[in-house]
Amino acid sequence: MADLTLKRKLQPVLGGMVPKTRARRRTIGLKQVVWALPVLDALFMSVGFILAYHLRFKSSWLPYSAPFSPQFYWTLLALLVPTWLLIFTAYGLYTPRYLFGGTREYARVVNACAIGVMAVIVLSFMYRGVEQPISRGWLLIYFSLSVLTITSYRFAFRRLVYRLRQRGLFLTRSLIVGANQEGQAMAEQFRSVPTTGVHVVGFVDDTLARGTVVNGLLVLGDSKSLKTLVEEQEIGELIVSPTSLSREALLDIYRTFNSNGSGVEVRLSPGLFEILTTGAIVREVGSVPLVSLNKLRITGVDAFLKSAFDYVGAVVGLILLLPFLLLIALLIKLDSPGPVLHRRRVLGAGGQAFDAFKFRTMRVDAEEYLEQHPELAEELEHNGKLKNDPRVTRLGKFLRKASIDELPQLLNVLKGQMSLVGPRMISPPEWVKFGKWKHNLLTVKPGITGLWQVGGRSELSYEDRVRLDMHYIRNYTVWLDMRILFNTFGAVLRGSGAY
Repeated sequence: MADLTLKRKLQPVLGGMVPKTRARRRTIGLKQVVWALPVLDALFMSVGFILAYHLRFKSSWLPYSAPFSPQFYWTLLALLVPTWLLIFTAYGLYTPRYLFGGTREYARVVNACAIGVMAVIVLSFMYRGVEQPISRGWLLIYFSLSVLTITSYRFAFRRLVYRLRQRGLFLTRSLIVGANQEGQAMAEQFRSVPTTGVHVVGFVDDTLARGTVVNGLLVLGDSKSLKTLVEEQEIGELIVSPTSLSREALLDIYRTFNSNGSGVEVRLSPGLFEILTTGAIVREVGSVPLVSLNKLRITGVDAFLKSAFDYVGAVVGLILLLPFLLLIALLIKLDSPGPVLHRRRVLGAGGQAFDAFKFRTMRVDAEEYLEQHPELAEELEHNGKLKNDPRVTRLGKFLRKASIDELPQLLNVLKGQMSLVGPRMISPPEWVKFGKWKHNLLTVKPGITGLWQVGGRSELSYEDRVRLDMHYIRNYTVWLDMRILFNTFGAVLRGSGAY
């Protein structure tokens, strides 16, 4: 019941939590949808080509004085489109497993377009004859427009697929082999994020009886009945938890379903459900596949975009809020004796400790007061905060209610210690309360705001905080950051859960 209430609170932020699909609904296959991509790619390649042609050779603001042959460029277009489509195919841009998730698809588009431009140069040498060399300005414009138009339409196409997946379309009916902790963690993740396209039909487990309900999903049978279950349930994918099976059972699944004609894809999880948050990379070393664990959850292009978003947001925020921050500092000085800023020792990415800045909201003898009132110390130890804290100053109550006390943490963002959006910061004494997930929470920078801010703030228990932070870490995108930041303003204005 608590999980359901929490999901309802977060529905505007997270989008659809569970796909609206019937148990035996036969969904439209994603492979059929992918056939539309070559047609759309060809269209946008042609659009980019025509725009580049008119910008370079027909526009008045970019005059072109050298001789050129319009017939050559239109002939080049006829050769270019099929050539680029072959290059896109070679880069896996029509392979479903590489599409509709993460930024790798866009990186493949950029790389394929770069190779495509090289192919244009080769074609120009082969068919140019005695004409002037192909325009370098046109090449640069065409490459830029191709990357821009193709990535933009693929982004829009992906958003459409995500929306339709939330309504039960384009899903792959899947069985999770293993109902242990790892299998349950995977099922919970897939069900909470329908945009992945994985529709978990149920579990297969060798230790539980058929019909057993595990986290709302049925155990449909054991590994020996897999072949029958796959046919009956129209399964397209098996997701295997290796820790739940014997070596012989795992090999039997591989022999049965890993042939080209089975039509069923077999995927193995890394083997530790705790690392579902941080992610893993499979690398071949001497033809031996080895799993490497990511030390940080957000890497590559995602890390660059998040850092750019953080720094730009922090700089703009400090400039706009500077007069207001100075006024708050003056009011704190007038309200009670003591420093303007309070430094709280917390843990950052990688477990590095740092001082998080906040406007001081307590009296200067707060620690001594707590020692004199052990009942308050016990409540603080259990909940992490006091609902009616007598140590808070008159102005401090207002600053906390409006979350103004956390604005100085924009300085921590500029120092690279925090993000605008992220998990709630953890102090060293609190760290032990987060159980088996505590190491995962330190794989990203803590945030000034996050899902905890829009999902209940101080009213959340440690378990709910962990659940929200884990969801954020697993499903981070820059769009989720923007959505959380936008919803934070509403949460602050409502003032609920802040004390």
